[in-house]
Amino acid sequence: MEQATLVIIKPDGLKKSLTGNILTRLSETKLKIIGAKVVAVTEDLGKKHYSHLQDQPFFDELLKYITGKLHGENRVMPLVYWGENAINKVREIAGATNPEEANPVTIRGAYGRILTSGLFENVIHASSSSDEAEREIKLWFSPVDISRPLYPVEEIEQPSHKEKVWR
Repeated sequence: MEQATLVIIKPDGLKKSLTGNILTRLSETKLKIIGAKVVAVTEDLGKKHYSHLQDQPFFDELLKYITGKLHGENRVMPLVYWGENAINKVREIAGATNPEEANPVTIRGAYGRILTSGLFENVIHASSSSDEAEREIKLWFSPVDISRPLYPVEEIEQPSHKEKVWR
């Protein structure tokens, strides 16, 4: 079954210049990248992304991680991959969430680490299910950011508003 999945190269992956290495490994899946950008993560976006973990004792540190406060680098690279069995293919190459449990040939096994606080610095995020992928993709991307239709859309009239445009 063809499906979409979200991958996020996290702040530590960008700060350590691992983007090329990670994309090369992900290319082994033979999936198509249909959306990609580099963004600064706001506190609000971080809270929405990790809303399922808000009751965990590590939630505040997780927010510091995804918003770049732990690394002094507030950049992440969200990507949407598309293709046959995309979620499982990406998760297999990503490896276990805990870098110490991840196979050393996976992305997290090769580049992840655990901080003394116990926080997993696992370099990338990978959607865990099709429902999560849809929720996450809709959170990180608008329909115009993705090169193929994924989910139903609607067109709405916007009242006059200010927006930043290139000079």
